Amino acid sequence: MPENESGDMRKLVEEIAKALVDSPDAVSVKADESDQGAAIELHVAAADMGRVIGKQGRTARSMRNILGVAGMKLQKRFTLDIVD
Repeated sequence: MPENESGDMRKLVEEIAKALVDSPDAVSVKADESDQGAAIELHVAAADMGRVIGKQGRTARSMRNILGVAGMKLQKRFTLDIVD
């Protein structure tokens, strides 16, 4: 997988998360690449975990849907793990 594809998805998740949280400096995103796609880990402050997940997981599901649609276009699979 070219560096820029997973890097762009990493930056996308980072920008979305920073817009949602109270502590944007605590947001970090790491992408682990494989042949089929990339696993993206989103790290946020414990106090901001609820904001990133959302009510009944709606915000997290929306971010995963965005990654899924982008992955379909790039023919890659992206997974999102939210870690405190």
